[in-house]
Amino acid sequence: MQYEGMVYRPPSEAYSLIVQATVGCSHNKCTFCSMYKSDNFKIKSLESIKMDLTNSRKRFNRIERIFLADGDALVMKNEELVQILEYIREIFPECKRVGIYGSPKSILLKTVEELKELKDLGIGIIYLGVESGSEKILKCINKGVTRDEMINAGRMVVESGIRLSMTLISGLGGMDNSEEHSIESAKIINEIQPDYVGLLTLMLHKETPLYEDIEEGRFSLMNPRQLLKETRLMVEHIDVERPCVFRSNHASNYINLAGTLNRDKETILEQIDRGLEISDESHAQKIRRL
Repeated sequence: MQYEGMVYRPPSEAYSLIVQATVGCSHNKCTFCSMYKSDNFKIKSLESIKMDLTNSRKRFNRIERIFLADGDALVMKNEELVQILEYIREIFPECKRVGIYGSPKSILLKTVEELKELKDLGIGIIYLGVESGSEKILKCINKGVTRDEMINAGRMVVESGIRLSMTLISGLGGMDNSEEHSIESAKIINEIQPDYVGLLTLMLHKETPLYEDIEEGRFSLMNPRQLLKETRLMVEHIDVERPCVFRSNHASNYINLAGTLNRDKETILEQIDRGLEISDESHAQKIRRL
């Protein structure tokens, strides 16, 4: 496998074959993100992608899941993705699902019919980094799309029948915008109706613009208790019409939260309340898996 730069994948793709179809992120301008900063975005050739798949077939007896990396492989032209998926179907007939990151811009470049074509050929899930439902925060973090564009992108995936996994980030609005971040993020979940929601916690590297905002006093990080209160407010306002698997079990999170909304809303709120009983911040840091 010929990887270039640092390769990232969603936690749920831990046991998938990671095939690098693009290098880096096509947007790569979010103020909180340090991923792919040393990589110049490019789309790898179909020949090199197929070669990686061929070599993997020689090495592994059975591959049930494949993830097409990097940060936004969905930006590839549909005819190119079709060729990759057809080749996967040919040499990995046992493969049950192909996953892929999709930025809101790359989703909006496609039609619902094109997404359905990808679904028919094996794309089973698209991971969409929503980050926040707040128009203000999306602009502050330089996400590159409006709230309405984000909603339209998410709804297109849902309409296509491909499972949609949305990622949101606790603490992304800081203390000043915590309530807006909570409520507007719940609203965008309600409006898109995704299959999965993954909640991470903001962690910053020194080379990011948002870290500079902290250093210069323009952004206030939240402590574990404040973050849990923010999460509680968000969960309180989520009201989905179809089952949505909710997970907050990333290593960045202070406590693990898991359930299916709306069915398990009260259970998730109880889990948060138990976390709020931990008053010692040093203990909260210890149970964080970092």
